[in-house]
Amino acid sequence: MPAIRSLCVYCGARTGTRPSHRAAARELGAALAARNVELVFGGGRVGMMGIVADACLAAGGRAVGIIPAHLFAAEVAHTGLTELVVVGDMHERKRRMAERVDAVAVLPGALGTLDETMEMATWRQIGLHEMPIGLLDVEGYWQPLLHLVDHAIRHGYGTAALRDIFLVDPTVDGLLGKLEAAPSPRFAFKERWA
Repeated sequence: MPAIRSLCVYCGARTGTRPSHRAAARELGAALAARNVELVFGGGRVGMMGIVADACLAAGGRAVGIIPAHLFAAEVAHTGLTELVVVGDMHERKRRMAERVDAVAVLPGALGTLDETMEMATWRQIGLHEMPIGLLDVEGYWQPLLHLVDHAIRHGYGTAALRDIFLVDPTVDGLLGKLEAAPSPRFAFKERWA
């Protein structure tokens, strides 16, 4: 059995301008299927979300989407998934995604992706979970975020442990390897949520 049974993937509802980002999403989806790791994501059929889900499904994998009712139409919910869960709001979406996974991987995206990533990082910092969080740093996409974290540390708003929250790699195989090699969480997210 793989160290990671289910992976939460945060990514954009748009495809962006870089072919390398779209290629990384396809590669990640296929790699999850090959490793028998269930994909859990935001449930959209469009953008990077749709690319990673379609690649996972095409390779024979399982893809679970969790989408708030108010975004069901706006993000064009992916109805061809293994499972599609419609929830009440964004808070429930993030919580339900976190409860179902062993680790998190972050592909390029914008504010929604940053919101989800920062909330998971904050939850880890305050002890709500111990899951590894990986940034797929394709063409250095996440370097500005890492510079901001370093900036906060330099100004005394955190210790070096903040930087250690993120595993970073520019390749899909490298990032999955780091996530799989991370220490196993001592407790499940939902056990600490209540």
